[in-house]
Amino acid sequence: MTETFKHVSYLWDEAKAAELAGDEVALLIYRSNLLGADLRLTNYGGGNTSCKVAAPDPLTGEPTRVMWVKGSGGDLGTLKKSGLAALYLDRLHALKNRYRGLEFEDEMVELFNHCIYDLDSKAPSIDTPLHAFLPFNHVDHLHPDAAIAIAAAKDGEQIVKELFGGTLGWVPWQRPGFDLGLQLERCLAENPGIRGIFLGSHGLFTWGDTAYESYVNTLEVIERCAEYLEENYGKKGPVFGGQRILSIDNRAARASRLAPVLRGFCSSYVQMIGHFTDDERVLQFINSHDLDKLAPLGTSCPDHFLRTKIQPLVLELAPDADLSDPKALKETLAPAFEAYRAMYTEYYQTCKRANSPAMRDPNPVVILWPGVGMFTFAKDKQTARVAAEFYINAINVMRGAEAISEYTSLPRQEAFDIEYWLLEEAKLQRMPKPKPLSGKIALITGSAGGIGKAIARKFQAEGAVVFLNDNDADRLAGAREEFLKAYGKDASSSELLDVTSAESIAKAFDACALAFGGVDIVVNNAGISISKPIADHTEKDWDLLFDILVKGQFLVSQAAVEVMRKQGIGGDILNIVSKNAVVSGPNNLGYGSAKSAQAHGTRLLAAEVGPEKIRVNMVNPDAVIADSKIWAGAWAEGRAKAYGITVEELPFYYAKRTLLNEVILPDDIANACFAFVGGLLNKSTGNALNVDGGVAMGFYR
Repeated sequence: MTETFKHVSYLWDEAKAAELAGDEVALLIYRSNLLGADLRLTNYGGGNTSCKVAAPDPLTGEPTRVMWVKGSGGDLGTLKKSGLAALYLDRLHALKNRYRGLEFEDEMVELFNHCIYDLDSKAPSIDTPLHAFLPFNHVDHLHPDAAIAIAAAKDGEQIVKELFGGTLGWVPWQRPGFDLGLQLERCLAENPGIRGIFLGSHGLFTWGDTAYESYVNTLEVIERCAEYLEENYGKKGPVFGGQRILSIDNRAARASRLAPVLRGFCSSYVQMIGHFTDDERVLQFINSHDLDKLAPLGTSCPDHFLRTKIQPLVLELAPDADLSDPKALKETLAPAFEAYRAMYTEYYQTCKRANSPAMRDPNPVVILWPGVGMFTFAKDKQTARVAAEFYINAINVMRGAEAISEYTSLPRQEAFDIEYWLLEEAKLQRMPKPKPLSGKIALITGSAGGIGKAIARKFQAEGAVVFLNDNDADRLAGAREEFLKAYGKDASSSELLDVTSAESIAKAFDACALAFGGVDIVVNNAGISISKPIADHTEKDWDLLFDILVKGQFLVSQAAVEVMRKQGIGGDILNIVSKNAVVSGPNNLGYGSAKSAQAHGTRLLAAEVGPEKIRVNMVNPDAVIADSKIWAGAWAEGRAKAYGITVEELPFYYAKRTLLNEVILPDDIANACFAFVGGLLNKSTGNALNVDGGVAMGFYR
């Protein structure tokens, strides 16, 4: 059987499902992954699914009914069996005798643990009773934009009744919990034969006797909702009241210039990572006449709200405003951020309860710039990106609700009770402690191999997002693919970069700002080595060394300081110099002189930007041969000739001459860089750290 849908994706593969026949839990996971693959059906991390099966009781051996349901956290699109909670169904129903009413909702969550069947399964979520009290073998709870648009409409209940002819039930808005599960059970009892239930302002429950029946039922209900919205678009007038302003053409360039300034404001409490999108749906909303009316209302679905905060900040900044003076720009934008923080503080003070957690970060998550696009800021890139996706879902909901009726958001007290729910606070407290470089953005030049890639890997492992770059396109593509597989799509970005070109550098820093919001750590690592006697050393050799090592460090540092000043939150510049900056050796005049210039440039810049909390330090390696383009060419031959040995003998020669008798590896340099930026040396600038195994001639005096 092949179903045809226009507004949702039918992904069921009968052959694949046949392989899973007889294993209802496997079919649940399969169905969940299909539903989670279509963001029109549910958001990342949102919604949950379940199935009920017969299984032997491990104590008695007698058959019992067990419910498998998506556990707390996780995502339907990537759900595995380890992400499911398995609970005794009869014990969940027995909890009705323990329920003491709405004031005691939270205590029921602890009792779920006494119902667990599979001790290795995921912790049960707050939605567990909502699935348990519906008697169907397979149940889907999703947050489809089309359905929420109706659920969030002022007269949504009447629309559902007319649209589905009484075959869909309605339960008014209520915070998820045990009582909501009882209400679903009551709704079904009062409306036998219905195929699903709308939750006011929240989402949709649908079901079936088999995984396939539940899947198709879900798609059919959402498809009908989407059809209804499409039929009504334009009947009340232009979408969002029509276009008020036009989008500018150079949106990405404008966004990259403003992002560091916004990031600085948003990082006043916790350092944030940014995301930008100029999705057509975003532009339609932010350029509309209804923006000022709808944006302050916030979102309706709890999943949307928890990711995007009470409301966005709308910038009163012309899309073509002058961005050339960061100081003036900050003065222009500061009142808007101060007003947002004051609004959030008032919201907290007005709605807080006696046992509410302390107020959280009062800065906005979502920032709308009419004519340009939407910025989102969060603790990491994935969270910032997902926040943007959720706000686009909210835009879709507002668009649909306004087309058929009037959009309604959650009352502020209800929104507060979700945001500061003690169960949510407990979940936040259980999260792992942030890594030392969490919230940091690192740009390492020449990071497609050798020392640069080792530094990028180290910073990534310690929590930073990294911006990879190199002047070798093939080498950079390989590094990008490696980091994508190892760390995922949100952990890194990349751009070709020639450190001798101010234009190329500006392009790379703009790309970094667009990808992550700015930059915190810049490592001048790109290098070249030429080893020749003075008689053989050409003017071209000299110019190339100084262009890449000295001019390159200057231009990259200049661009870094510009971005860091826009952010106003300090930063680190690290220069990978060399023991050759202080040690005299044969056949090394050009390289050693350039390294000496890099070293003194480090001290000079540290003296200039220190008052702005920008630290500038250097790491001095020696003989880092592994995975290095430098050592693959004439440099190795030149150094071997200078010392009267073969190229193959070089690693052991260099190790033998050190006090520690050690070979120096790229990871050793990466560890030294982390020592400077990992938090323990925040009061250190203008310093050098030798990583050479101990070369006495290189000791600083």
